[in-house]
Amino acid sequence: MTSEANDILVIGGGVIGLTSAITLAEGGYRVRLVSRDPAADSTSAVAGGLCWPYRIRPHAPAVRWSLRGFEVLAQLAERPRETGARMVAGTMTEPAAPGGPDAGADPLAAWYSAVPGLRRARPDEVSEGHTGWRALTSLVDMPTHLHYLEERLRAAGGVVERATFTSLTEAGQEAAVVVNCSGLGARELVPDPQVHPVQGQLVVVADPGVEEWYVSAAPGAADTTYVLPQPYGVVVGGTAHEHAWSTEPDPAVAEAIVARAARRFPALADAEILAHRVGLRPARPAVRLEGERLPGGAWCVHNYGHGGAGVTVAWGCADEVGRLVREVPVA
Repeated sequence: MTSEANDILVIGGGVIGLTSAITLAEGGYRVRLVSRDPAADSTSAVAGGLCWPYRIRPHAPAVRWSLRGFEVLAQLAERPRETGARMVAGTMTEPAAPGGPDAGADPLAAWYSAVPGLRRARPDEVSEGHTGWRALTSLVDMPTHLHYLEERLRAAGGVVERATFTSLTEAGQEAAVVVNCSGLGARELVPDPQVHPVQGQLVVVADPGVEEWYVSAAPGAADTTYVLPQPYGVVVGGTAHEHAWSTEPDPAVAEAIVARAARRFPALADAEILAHRVGLRPARPAVRLEGERLPGGAWCVHNYGHGGAGVTVAWGCADEVGRLVREVPVA
């Protein structure tokens, strides 16, 4: 495909769709991004924004995409007010595995090896019975970041529209190439019954002086603890409830979230609550990142199912989208 071909239609206005559209537009393609809702109302806007591969499969490509995301976000962190990205130190922990911290094969070993300065946490840096890592990584203010991405897309010549498609076949009637970044919407749009929500509830509180991020999450746990200091307050979480569709905050869950976080940062117990939020992570047993021919002849590149790691893997996946578009087979 060349830049003289028909427009590329990107479906989905969250961080996955925006980064895919930017990569294509900055690569010389004519890009039209279509989404039902503004980026500010997308699942991405509720994301905590920590650059770390969380609840995403398959692990090997996810780590590769994450390292590309780390690289790009670190560059964007040089302009935090514009991009929303900052480099912040913090600790990632989980309950210690039986047999010690090196027991069993760790699927994220390549991530630990490649992130500059990442090291094992000392016992005094984690809770008793836990193990973890210390790292300097990107923490992204998502409302600011999404605005930056939309403006960057427009600056590259991309067009952003509000519209809804009932099927990919319908979308394929409007462009020779469709890039499907519809997230949870892929469940109906494709349709793909493997896509399902992992509900995440969080609380935003006034910052009592938290300077570092902190996450404690056992693999597959429904309740987690994370504390992410943002310019607008501290994001305190959270939950990871599979197949839960409600976006209404549960007061009892919110109380438990703050209580867990306060065990690590006691000042959070009395911090003013600024907002309650619930987002639905677009989960799938494995990310779908591949091309297929649609009825009618249009080529579709699927890019969805990123679970809790959309911000982290977005730029790496966008690179893959660019490659799949450049390699569109002749019909």
